[in-house]
Parts: sequence; structure tokens; C-alpha cells
Amino acid sequence: MRRLLQMDQPVPAHTEAEIEAERDRNYRWNFSVNMADVVSFWFGLSFISSTTIVPLYISKLTDSTIAIGLAAVISQGAWYLPQLFTANFVEGLARKKPMVVNLGFFLERLPMWVIVLSAVFAAWNPALALFIFLTAFAWHSFGAGVIATSWQDLIARCFPVERRGRFMGTSFFVGALTGAAAAGFSARLLTDFPFPTNFIYSFTIAALSISISWVFLALTREPVGPVIKNKQSNRQFWSDLPHIVRRDENYRRFLLARLLLALGGMGLGFVTVAAVKRWSIADGTVGTYTLAFLLGQMAGNLTVGFLADKRGHKLSLEIGALSSFLAFALAWLAPTPEFYLVVFFLLGIMTGAVLVSGILVVMEFSRPERRPTYIGMTNTSVGVVSMIAPLIGAALAVAGYNWLFAVSAILSLLSAVALHWWVREPRFKESVGSG
Repeated sequence: MRRLLQMDQPVPAHTEAEIEAERDRNYRWNFSVNMADVVSFWFGLSFISSTTIVPLYISKLTDSTIAIGLAAVISQGAWYLPQLFTANFVEGLARKKPMVVNLGFFLERLPMWVIVLSAVFAAWNPALALFIFLTAFAWHSFGAGVIATSWQDLIARCFPVERRGRFMGTSFFVGALTGAAAAGFSARLLTDFPFPTNFIYSFTIAALSISISWVFLALTREPVGPVIKNKQSNRQFWSDLPHIVRRDENYRRFLLARLLLALGGMGLGFVTVAAVKRWSIADGTVGTYTLAFLLGQMAGNLTVGFLADKRGHKLSLEIGALSSFLAFALAWLAPTPEFYLVVFFLLGIMTGAVLVSGILVVMEFSRPERRPTYIGMTNTSVGVVSMIAPLIGAALAVAGYNWLFAVSAILSLLSAVALHWWVREPRFKESVGSG
């Protein structure tokens, strides 16, 4: 493991000024290869969208809402959940890239090919196909969460704070743009080929594209310097977390508002199923919903990315929370299936805001050496709530999808109110939490 993570290699004794100079020198290169990574990754994810494709695929294998809820638990929480458990280890690494690339290949990329096997078995053994899919889907999602803290710290190292928003926003915008084309293609696959051939093709394209993205990620030039933080035992690390939350009032308020937004997402995995059950829409229509979702994500990515570089990420998250409120309110009240195109567009805006600003805002609450701790605390807390939320959503869906969407809308609105009137933008407040 030490060789895999390059922990046995000497660390250059670079000063902070030298590290920043190397970062600026490689800015264009890192922008290009990391954008190619993001674009390839999101292109592939469009063929296995957790919001549209995954619920549809599972509904072909079983009538159980529990299975759909479990997939929603995995998709909404698994990336977030492991991050706090890796934070102390990541803070002690001089190089973040080996964990992201070397370990990430086995934890995040490889299981995508196992998902293809699920579709192969779907025709003659749906139960086995469902088991393989949920296992591989969890393997991929939790594996991505294990390396996520390192990836976010790597991004923070490679891009200065005033350029992170445009990198994330532009990368996710182009990714969603290519993903929109992919969604149109996936709609044709779902319509033109019978089940499960359509999903075999869709999942294979997803696995291939996500594997290609790994190649671009491996080309990142990481600025490496000595570890600043004193080594902590796991016991010291965990005992210090409550003190951080108590000391940093603004971070504590942000965390509560962010958790409200995560809880408001309890209806996200059920929007497609609600449309199918209510109006018996065709499979190809689901691909159109994916397209609307990606168009909304594109608008959200590009807008909040550049807005956040100038105004901070809090405003962008407020926009995301309001979009979530409007989406679930419309899903609750929509009189025809055409209105769900707007629902998915608004959910795309919310997703774009959370992808860009939900990730980047956390980096501005602490000093660089404690950045993984703040990232881990935030994302694991969000992960716990995000994994509980779909289970609550599944229970509410039994009573009726309108109840589910009404509760999701109210929680999203409360998050927007808390972010606007209760949390200060960390970039512009007088002091940043030291942790």
C-alpha cells in the first residue's frame, strides 16, 4: 500500500511560494487534463444516470420500491459517507494524486465493468442481475467516496481559490453538454433496442468512458510540498472534531443548512418512478428527462462557477436550494407529464450548484492543512443524511408521491432561508476557522 500511494518516496522541501509558483506554472495543463477527466466521467454517467436510468433499470427487474430506495441511498450518500474516515490519513499524505489515481482505479473505475454483467444476466435471472447491479453500484459509489477527500484536496492544490469556481463550473458545464448529447443517444438506445440489450449497450458505454477519464486524471501535475500538520492519532483526530464544530460558529450554521438541503433531496430518486406510475410514460421519455436534467445542470454549472469566483459560493448554494424547492413543488402539483421536463431542469440546476459550490465552499472554512478534516466532516455528515433521506422518502412514497414531494419542497426552502439569513460567506468574513 505504501508503494501504491508513493509514501516511500522523498518529499521535496519546497516553500509555500515555490509550491504556488509550480501551481501557477502548471495551471493551464492541469485545467486541461482535469477538465478532460470531468467531461469523460460525466459523459459516461449520462448512460447510467442515478436520477433516471438507474430507477428505470431496477423497475424492470423488480416491483419493490425498497430496491429503488436502496439505489437512491447508495447514489445520494455513498460518495459522501467515507470521507471523514479518510481525512486524518489524507492530511498526512504529501502526495494526494497516488490515492486518487492508483487506488481509485480499483475502487471507483473497475466496478463499472461489473455493472455491465448485471445487464447481461437480466433477461434470464432478474434477481441475480439486481444483486450484481446493487453490489457493483455500491462498490463504485463507496470507492469513489474513499478517494474523494484526496481528490478535493488535489483540486485545491492545483487551482487557486479565485479560479476554482471557473474550473469546476466550466468542466461540469462541458461535461453536461456532452452528457446532453449522450442522453439523447441513451434515449435512442432505450427506445430502439429491447430490454436488456438496451441497458447492456448503455452500461458498456458508461464503463468505457469512465475508464478513459481515469487516463486524463493520471496526467495531473500535482504541486508537492512537506506535510505541515502535526501527525495525530485516530483517537486525537476524532476527539478534536466536536471542538472544531463548537469553535467555528459560522461553519456549524453552514453545516446545518447544508444538511437540510441534503434531507430535502429525499424525493430525488423517486421523481422518474412517479412519472412512470402516474402517466405510464415510455422508456424513451425517460431519456428526454435526462436531457432536461443535464441542460439544467449545464446552466447551473456555468452560472454558479463564475458567480462564485466573484461573489462566493454561499449565494450559489442558495440558488441551488431555491431550485430544489421549485422542482419538488412542481413535481407535487404538475398536471401533465410535460411539466416534469421543467422539474428535471430545476433539479439539474440544483445538482450543478451543489456539485460546484457544495464541494468548493468547504475548502474556504479552514487553513489548508486542515482542509481534509473540514471536507470530511461536511461530506460524511451530508452522506449520513443523504442515505437516511431516501429511506424516509420510500416510506412517504407508500402514502403517496405527493406527500414525498411536498416534504422535500419544504425542507429545501428551509435550507435556502438558513443559508441566506443565518450563514456568512466564509471568503469575505473577518476570520476563517482554524480548526
